[in-house]
Amino acid sequence: MKVRYLKLEKAEGPLIIMDEVKDAVYGEVVDIEMSSKEHRMGKVVQIDRGKVIIQVFQGTSGISLNGVSVSFSGKPMEIPMSSEILGRVFSSTAKPIDGGGEIYSNKNYNINGRPMNPVARLYPRNYIQTGISSIDGLMTLIRGQKLPIFSGDGLPHNQLAAQIVRQARISGEEVGSFVVVFAAMGIRHDEANFFRKVFEEAGVMSRVVMFLNLADDPVMERIITPRCALTAAEYLAFECNMHVLVIMTDITSYCEALREISSAREEVPSRKGYPGYLYSDLASLYERAGMLKGSKGSITQIAILTMPNDDITHPVPDLTGYITEGQIVLNRSLYQMGIYPPINILPSLSRLMKDGIGEEYTREDHPDVANQIFSSYSRVQEIRALAQIVGEDELSEIDRKYMEFGRQFEEQFAKQDFEEYRDINQTLELMWELLRILPEQELTRIDPSLVKKYLRK
Repeated sequence: MKVRYLKLEKAEGPLIIMDEVKDAVYGEVVDIEMSSKEHRMGKVVQIDRGKVIIQVFQGTSGISLNGVSVSFSGKPMEIPMSSEILGRVFSSTAKPIDGGGEIYSNKNYNINGRPMNPVARLYPRNYIQTGISSIDGLMTLIRGQKLPIFSGDGLPHNQLAAQIVRQARISGEEVGSFVVVFAAMGIRHDEANFFRKVFEEAGVMSRVVMFLNLADDPVMERIITPRCALTAAEYLAFECNMHVLVIMTDITSYCEALREISSAREEVPSRKGYPGYLYSDLASLYERAGMLKGSKGSITQIAILTMPNDDITHPVPDLTGYITEGQIVLNRSLYQMGIYPPINILPSLSRLMKDGIGEEYTREDHPDVANQIFSSYSRVQEIRALAQIVGEDELSEIDRKYMEFGRQFEEQFAKQDFEEYRDINQTLELMWELLRILPEQELTRIDPSLVKKYLRK
């Protein structure tokens, strides 16, 4: 028989504090019954002898110190999983909100997951085609990789996320086993409706699982959302042998919720008021991506975060960069020039790209031509800086060709309609078309045999 405790010591913000509690376990779920018979869920976040601090998912508004009863479950938060979750929309605590009924399963899964044994990991190989030239050609997304998008307030990261969900696919015989888990944290109602509408109109909703946490939902639920989504991804990948792409937006909202709860717990703050354990907390999310020996499935992560004041040294993008394998950086000046998606290729990279492209995966010329595009566009920035001082008319003929290359790169390659899909061959042909603007002797990063085969045809 479960013991129910009938008195609270204190209720503050999202926390309740109890005293003289026996045998409580860190992380276990508790049931809070109010005098109105309303039930709320909470989680044990701190234990000091008999004193226990509990985070209440729905907040403490309306909770009386004497008018509640609290029971401890003895186990962490678990959610049911089955293959029927595909095509469904869930709340931040994995409750169905699409009118499709409950998910019934014989097994419940701990939302905190299990750490992947590094020895059991497989090195990520092969690529996921997003249909977006800047990503596929220059910072290719590899299966099992974690590749975040660094954005800013007002930039079109939501449109980019929706476009990736709509267009992403894998090649080969496994094309039918590719699914997307989409988790949104702290978004507005109109943004949630935008995502649902785009997925339904594109006909991809049947292979998407959505977890939505809205801006007016309790802040504690924002902490739960990505963990529920990643639990669904692990089930689909490692028990159903599917290739799962997890898109999480916005990680900054998640971190701000973490900061708010840390402040309520009166913890010692670190940089910009974030808790000192922010790094390990983010790692507990990001490190749930990968591939395992003995499993055909994979989990690939795209975490979208907004950089306050476009500051890439802010704690959230800074720590994310240490944990993940590259980044895609959106640029405000490109967006103001009318370029979508406004991806700045120079600070962007995919550290695993080199092992998932080339002859066996994309095309033999891909590594060399990508290196040449990076090198040439970097030269463009130097020449543009020079042109601002001496004027474009004073530039050499080769420098003017680089200026033309830069303009064509941004207008023809980087710029792409929201509805436009380009496969990898179209992207590579576009890259060669751009390189034809430059003199052949400038193509120093491409094997001469590839220049002869692709440039002159």
